[in-house]
Amino acid sequence: MAKFTDAFTAPAIAAIYTEAASNRIDYLGAGFFPTKYKSGLNLKWIKGAKGLPVVLQPSAFDTNAVIRSRQGLEVIDTEMAYFKEAMIVKEQDIQDYETVLESSPLAREILDRNFDDALTLLDGARVVEELMRMSLLANANGVPSITIQANGANYTYNYDPKGTYDDNNFMELQGTSMWTDTTNSNPLKDVSDAADSVEANTGTRPAYLLISKATMNLLKQNANIKSAILAQNVTANIFMTDARVKEIFANELGIQVIVYTKQYKDYSGNAKKFYPDGMATLLPSGALGSTWHGITPEEHRADALKVQVVDGIAIAVDTKFDPVQTVTKASEIVLPSFERMDETFMIKVAANVTY
Repeated sequence: MAKFTDAFTAPAIAAIYTEAASNRIDYLGAGFFPTKYKSGLNLKWIKGAKGLPVVLQPSAFDTNAVIRSRQGLEVIDTEMAYFKEAMIVKEQDIQDYETVLESSPLAREILDRNFDDALTLLDGARVVEELMRMSLLANANGVPSITIQANGANYTYNYDPKGTYDDNNFMELQGTSMWTDTTNSNPLKDVSDAADSVEANTGTRPAYLLISKATMNLLKQNANIKSAILAQNVTANIFMTDARVKEIFANELGIQVIVYTKQYKDYSGNAKKFYPDGMATLLPSGALGSTWHGITPEEHRADALKVQVVDGIAIAVDTKFDPVQTVTKASEIVLPSFERMDETFMIKVAANVTY
């Protein structure tokens, strides 16, 4: 008879995650910051603009993991951004599930739900990575940076310590220029000016404009964009759609508009957007940097623990026999590099930036 605990092994969880992931839409940031690996994670290898190292705020070493509920993601203080979370199958859980396996045709469904719990740990790690990448692409203060505060941990990375990005690659719209003023603002001109600035400074012209759905709705209401579209149509009236807005940006500026709507739950369980309302970011084609993964402490103890690595995330399974428990833990050491930062441009298009 198959035992419930047999399902909670590192290879089993890794195999199921790999299979499920093939049917999922990738995080947008994963395409612009592809995953890479290195032994250790020395900051001198994590680059910002012009290949300069990223500034790290000091933090404490050697804090212990605390078991949390499965809805959150546990952050642990250490030298680099180190994340881990665990779930436990206790003795009573094992008894209950073994009973179900013997007596109920719904046993497999119950097992699948618990596999989902394990996948949640992996998905939580993916959320951390995307939050980091999107924080570099859309920051209301015009500084590409990463700040993560939870459970006593405080990670702060400044990718522009000299403040040159704010001077050359950031525009904060004011008054009637803000895109919330759909009558007077001129988004096509704003984006054109920003693209010209990037091209003049780097020789590379941006290929994409990244925005949220709420910002796209502002563009569909914009009088100047509607006039530009009407000028290319024989009809006096048109129905403004995402496709029409994307078409005018492509035709007039050669820029593809990307609307990113993916959401996540924060540490308090609130739904948030990865890319905020009130910002617009110009991006070049190709990779902007890399999502670097280091070797976690669990991987270093692979001889003592059952460890499987899934795309840089370590899945460790530890079975205890008194009391009988199975502890499954996902952990990662991760930080993106941003070598092509100078080829991007942030525009704060509204007074308030909301996630």
